Amino acid sequence: MNRLINYGYLTEILAKIMVVTCFALSFMVCSDISSDPIVPDIINVQPIPNTLVSSVETICGIASWYSKESPGINEHTANGEEFDHYKIACASWDFPFGSLLEVTNIENGKKVIVRVNDRGPAKRLYKAGRVIDLTKAAFRAIANIDKGLIRVKIRIVK
Repeated sequence: MNRLINYGYLTEILAKIMVVTCFALSFMVCSDISSDPIVPDIINVQPIPNTLVSSVETICGIASWYSKESPGINEHTANGEEFDHYKIACASWDFPFGSLLEVTNIENGKKVIVRVNDRGPAKRLYKAGRVIDLTKAAFRAIANIDKGLIRVKIRIVK
């Protein structure tokens, strides 16, 4: 018996499979799902751009700044305080709220003590080595705002 294959139907099914596969892949790429966790490199103590280097005492990496004008910034920080970019504060995933951190600009040696009151930087940036987001005022204390990103060393004060 001679069977006819309905290629139109087969093409439609394959197209739907491809759409679902593309959606799943794009979701995995755009979300925080990752198969390789961040493992701090304790052996290398020299700060490397876009790499997390840490030990018990310090964390080295890239710092950025954020303000009310930054896209996606909420009116309140993650701990519930009203966000004010004129305050000396920061966003960090590595330290509990209320922690006092000494942030040192590796390039010029300038230091500022900040309090953790928010979470950040964005997970995709954190995975790329951005270890802390400073408020505009905190960043200005140790670097020129126009720089945008700086290499820092972070030490826990309290």
